[in-house]
Amino acid sequence: METAEIRRRWLAFFEKNGHTVVPSAPLIHDDPNLLFVNAGMVPFKPYFSGQETPPWERATSVQKCVRTGDIEEVGKTSRHGTFFQMNGNFSFGDYFKKDAIRFAWQLLTTSQEEGGYGLDPDRLWATVYEDDDEAERLWAEHTSIPLERIVRRGKLDNYWHMGVPGPGGPCSEIFYDRGEEYGTEGGPAVDEDRYMEIWNLVFMQEELSQVRAKDDFDIEAPLPAQNIDTGMGLERIASVLQGVDNLYEIDEVYPVLAKAAEMTGKSYGAHSGHSAEGSHPDDVRLRVVADHIRSSLMLIGDGVTPGNEGRGYVLRRMLRRAVRSMRLLGFEEPALPQLLPVSMERMKKSYPELETGFDRISKIAYAEEEAFRRTLASGTTILDTAVSRTKESGGTTLAGDQAFQLHDTYGFPIDLTLEMAEEQGLSVDREGFTRLMQEQRNRAKADAKAKKSGHANTEVWKELRSAGETDFRAWQELTSEATVVGLVIDGQRVEEIEPGQRGQVILDRTPFYAESGGQIADEGIITADGVHLKVMDVQRPVKGLIAHTVEVVHGPLRAGAPVLAEVDAEWRISACQAHSGTHVIHAALRQVLGPSALQSGSYNKPGYLRLDFAWGQALSPETRSEIEEVANLAVRKDLPVSAAWMPLAQAREAGALALFGETYGEDVRVVEIGGAWSRELCGGTHVGHSSQVGALTLTGESSIGSGVRRVEAFVGMDALRHLARERAIVAELTGIVGVQPGELTERIGAMLARLKDAERELERTRKQAVLAAAGSLSDHAKDVGGVRFVGHDAGGEAGADDVRAMVLDARQKLGDASPSVVAVTGGAKGRPVVVIATNQAARDRGIKAGELVRIAAQTLGGGGGGKDDIAQGGGQDLSKSGEAINAVEWRVGELVG
Repeated sequence: METAEIRRRWLAFFEKNGHTVVPSAPLIHDDPNLLFVNAGMVPFKPYFSGQETPPWERATSVQKCVRTGDIEEVGKTSRHGTFFQMNGNFSFGDYFKKDAIRFAWQLLTTSQEEGGYGLDPDRLWATVYEDDDEAERLWAEHTSIPLERIVRRGKLDNYWHMGVPGPGGPCSEIFYDRGEEYGTEGGPAVDEDRYMEIWNLVFMQEELSQVRAKDDFDIEAPLPAQNIDTGMGLERIASVLQGVDNLYEIDEVYPVLAKAAEMTGKSYGAHSGHSAEGSHPDDVRLRVVADHIRSSLMLIGDGVTPGNEGRGYVLRRMLRRAVRSMRLLGFEEPALPQLLPVSMERMKKSYPELETGFDRISKIAYAEEEAFRRTLASGTTILDTAVSRTKESGGTTLAGDQAFQLHDTYGFPIDLTLEMAEEQGLSVDREGFTRLMQEQRNRAKADAKAKKSGHANTEVWKELRSAGETDFRAWQELTSEATVVGLVIDGQRVEEIEPGQRGQVILDRTPFYAESGGQIADEGIITADGVHLKVMDVQRPVKGLIAHTVEVVHGPLRAGAPVLAEVDAEWRISACQAHSGTHVIHAALRQVLGPSALQSGSYNKPGYLRLDFAWGQALSPETRSEIEEVANLAVRKDLPVSAAWMPLAQAREAGALALFGETYGEDVRVVEIGGAWSRELCGGTHVGHSSQVGALTLTGESSIGSGVRRVEAFVGMDALRHLARERAIVAELTGIVGVQPGELTERIGAMLARLKDAERELERTRKQAVLAAAGSLSDHAKDVGGVRFVGHDAGGEAGADDVRAMVLDARQKLGDASPSVVAVTGGAKGRPVVVIATNQAARDRGIKAGELVRIAAQTLGGGGGGKDDIAQGGGQDLSKSGEAINAVEWRVGELVG
């Protein structure tokens, strides 16, 4: 049974049993504690925590998820994957344990001919929480599982909570016995590889007040309503129904693995058994490739782009691990163009948007691979240098901090460092590397914990939200009469705020736009008798509640007071111009570049906008001009701008574009400019006609990541001011060079060409003078214990290339008849440099340039190295050049004395 069919049957079964089918939320979710959706219940958290009233009593979904906490275990076990799909059925105060167990048993054991999964009941086991007598009784009464296959387990295994204060409860897990070839008999407590967990039923019934660990928490009280949250791993049940050993071999994953094996000439499974543990390294790497390619496809599909932090870093790491694994398997050509399309073909059955967006997805992925290939090339050079220095110093182990720098700064994988160092006869200080990695992880965990704790206490917002949603009036008006619902300072509810204080004001209605969708919050004032507040920021701490961050100018302001909320009209007009201008630019980009130039992020504030979009190369000046012209033509046409609410499905059918990573409800707001010319899902504020955007001028275009570009623009008066500044600069330049504006480019180009010619002539003259001085160096050689020694300070005009040329010229003129050493210092731009060369006769007497240059460089306050015949170093103190030459001469005498 294909995975897509397993998914379809799940949704059909629960829909038939009264559940509303809820589409999967994007992997990027508006939860400050999560990088990605990591469980099927995440989109339903506001309902379980009591922040919002659920719109249904029963729901079901197949939710896209990503977990990266165990990324190093991917491929090594049958259970660990980064992207996975979680089948879930949920009850919000409706049915509880009995029906949850009954539904699970019915779907699992009903024959495939009748629409079920057809599992053998004799292979199923159930676990229950150690004190949950009711769950054990229900399993015995409503299924054919005997008591000896219903196992009680403790909090660590069979009690669920979110890791923070909130709802929790005992759970009941369903395991499938895969047979003796997969491990030891005895049930889940003995072997969780043979006995694979396929479904977890959470009986959410208690409110937790303190959560110290997975198995250490305080129960405050029973929940007002008992809820059900279940999760079945789609990949796990697919591996069971398809009769394969692990999730990497199911129909949505294995084709990528097979293609990777074909490309690398490997035979998957030839050296491994049924259990993923202990697999041959080649099999582990092939599984890593298959898993990470699919995960990357899904992440880019949901709007994530490679970067150096947060979500972007996770994606970058997975793409690079896949490319790295292919390299370790012996494939050094670009791999993603052959692998990514295979994954898309398998996943499009469940997610057709992957096919329609594949042009954008592939450009981003392929650009990241190319960037990583360049990183590997530069990292190899840096590694070679580190290896050479280690060998020169007589070491046999590459330092852990050097390996860590390669990994952390240059993105060079540690296993490639190990492999390449070993090829050159060195080991790597893994202990030092691991220590530095752990220190970095500890810092990251501390940051994450601080971030999480900063958002964990939402009780004050939940309490305020319970009184009702804020009446959001920003689309209709700039001024609203309102009542103060609550006041908050430093996360604590207060009765009044006084002059000089900052805090948050909650109103029953507001005309202020709360920051979202790339548009920053409005500014303005809140006033009453004797009260004047300056509004600094406006946010939504929880869905449906709007908080105004204010500074009290006159007061105090008390809770319950009537006030007048007024948005700064000029601010709002300019903000509307910028947001509508963002839509205009987006439409112009797609018209000029094609439909794959989709927006992946935006930011706009009064007078300014920036827009990130999928594109793999820089825009030419001609293309930028064309985009600007298309945008301004749309502005000039005075196209009508309208907004309408409609069901999400209807909006998508009409071709409305959605911002990647945004979560949308069942009804969405569609903003149109000129009808179908620009049609996007958007909650922002806009002008009434495109002409009200005013002038629009592009000011910059740059890369912000692999396959992602950014354009910036000014609109309205800010655009005119920008153009006026540029006009003033042109006028000043024309006055300086004495030409008309149209001749300015040609005249400045000619001046720059003459300047470059003059600089080249000066450089040629200088080099001739340096070489002339070098011509007589060999005539001044000293005899130092039978070694001809030339020491010379070329002064502050000689750069590294000059000094090197002088040294090589002098060594050649001295010949090979007797031992010779040449040492020359220089210091162009105040940066000391020293180059030393030896001939073969000197090296035969144990005189090595690398050793001598380190002595000279130390004298100059720096360091250096190189080969035995020629070496180079640098320093900080140019005044010690003479001392450096003397130190080298003394060392030569010591070596031959």
